[in-house]
Amino acid sequence: MPRSFAFRLALGFGAVAIAAAALTALLVNVAFGTRFTNYLQAQQQGRQTDLVRSLQDSYARMSGWNSTDLKSLSALALSDGGELRLLDMAGNIVWEPSATPAGSAMAEMHRQMLGGGPLGSEQALPVEVGGKQVGTVVVRLPEPGLNQQDLAFRSSVNRLLLLGGVIACLFALGLGVVLARRATAPARDLTRAARAVASGDRSHRVTVDTTTELGEMGEAFNTMAETIEEEDRLRRIFATDVAHELRTPLTILRTQVEALQDGVSEPSSEVFASLHEETLRLTRLVEDLETLASAEAARFSLAPRDTDLLPLLDAAAKEFAGPYDSRAVLLETDLHDVRACADETRVGQIVSNLLSNALKFTPEGGTVRLSLRRDHLWAVIEVADSGSGIPADELDHVFDRFYRGRDTRTSGSGIGLTVVRELIQAHGGSVEVASAGGTRFTVRLPLSAPEPTTTFTPPPLAHDTVTPKRETRG
Repeated sequence: MPRSFAFRLALGFGAVAIAAAALTALLVNVAFGTRFTNYLQAQQQGRQTDLVRSLQDSYARMSGWNSTDLKSLSALALSDGGELRLLDMAGNIVWEPSATPAGSAMAEMHRQMLGGGPLGSEQALPVEVGGKQVGTVVVRLPEPGLNQQDLAFRSSVNRLLLLGGVIACLFALGLGVVLARRATAPARDLTRAARAVASGDRSHRVTVDTTTELGEMGEAFNTMAETIEEEDRLRRIFATDVAHELRTPLTILRTQVEALQDGVSEPSSEVFASLHEETLRLTRLVEDLETLASAEAARFSLAPRDTDLLPLLDAAAKEFAGPYDSRAVLLETDLHDVRACADETRVGQIVSNLLSNALKFTPEGGTVRLSLRRDHLWAVIEVADSGSGIPADELDHVFDRFYRGRDTRTSGSGIGLTVVRELIQAHGGSVEVASAGGTRFTVRLPLSAPEPTTTFTPPPLAHDTVTPKRETRG
């Protein structure tokens, strides 16, 4: 069964705490043991110094070694439970209290009182009087820190360290659980939201705290969810629009075909012309959808090269001369010689869509102006019409897929300007729209080739930051 990230994070806190406590206990134990041993050695050396001084005092008082006077020092000499012998300068034993039965019993008693640690090696300490050595005392004392009392004391300290480490680990583990749950709360919230969105609840959002990486991830998720929700809305609108667009020609086709089959109407040129017109309407709708799919894949299919734009725009203007004349709309051109790195076919699509869009929304007697100029490192194409313009609240929707303005009365699928945006962005350019006393579309294409890209992500459906998006016309 997979464990949660919070559990693993808390376990990590606990492991770190255990390692830290164990390392601390080890270092404290080593440091304490060394200091404690040094302390015992210092205590032992202090008693040895006192013994040497007592022997010096005895020699000075008695003007030599006196066995009777030395016996009074037996208690001091044997207080550590060790062995002692005093040698004169000739190496003869002057005094050895631990060799007598009483001295041996006294030394054994002191060793038992001190815990009975093993005796260490012999040490020879010089005895000097008046700056002259008068003898040597050889002592053999218990090893410091190895008697029962010392070992018991060190064991009690180690138990306290162990208890402290366990308490610290438990505290760290509890704190780690709390911190891990708080740290991973946004991730759990994000997981629940992702599952909700995956199950169909597109309205689910997460609480955002942009001061953390998880907060930024939550903000990105909310943006993604909003985009998905908007896409769903546009798909529903598109399905409704396509159904509406298909219903009319299909109804007409079915009605006329059934009339011909039932003999209600006779085959005539008018009937076949009507059937042909409805078939063309269906064909145009399918072609619009294919064009949009082609535009979204344009980044993979572009063939940009150094291109003279003037002949392309001039050819597009001549192509639309007939439709413009039939609608009594004047098409003016102001074209300058500009070369850019572009795909000729795609640029032709861009200009044709803009001119077609302008014709739909320019009333009889109006004017459409097509211009081409150079602006620093950009080739600038403008298509401006003298139509009624686009309402301010719809201006931001001009490049949205399948968007058609509420006052639109012309035919079309509402994807023409979406195709324009896709193709321009594939060239590394931008498109802007302004509406004041008419509508003006401004296209900017780079004079040099854009940076190559290896991947392509279709732009958002409803919120594009590179160009004003949305489409009232199309």
